[in-house]
Amino acid sequence: MDLSDLLSLEAVVPALKANSKKQVLQELAGRVAAQIGLPEREIFDVLQQRERLGSTGVGHGVAIPHGKLARLPKLTGLFARLEKPVDFEAIDDLPVDLVFMLLAPEGAGADHLKALARIARVLRDSSIAQKLRASTDPVALFTVLTQPISSHAA
Repeated sequence: MDLSDLLSLEAVVPALKANSKKQVLQELAGRVAAQIGLPEREIFDVLQQRERLGSTGVGHGVAIPHGKLARLPKLTGLFARLEKPVDFEAIDDLPVDLVFMLLAPEGAGADHLKALARIARVLRDSSIAQKLRASTDPVALFTVLTQPISSHAA
């Protein structure tokens, strides 16, 4: 699974302004709501419920907030580069500045897990993370995120 299956250029936010984890989740929910035609509040609530189980801050300045929505037709992603890092209660206690939100239909099962693993693998690559942090151009960010798997060889 390539990230191009989950992400569109319109779903890349090059400089998101937020001061807290809650504000990041609210901003992401608001931006994706218009794209998928579901209520912002419903998306935010799903993301908040998942965060209550444990932070989706996976370390190295990266967070992958995610959740499942009953009326969502397909896996949907949104990437945001934060203007300034925020505390996400990440496993390494480092603030987060790269966020990839993943929303999945209720019955996504294995596809949801494969997508999460793929996102984590891409964002864990230090050279990719460095390129993402160095650019504020949405096209450049989208290109880095959606390179074919062979280009991401570690």
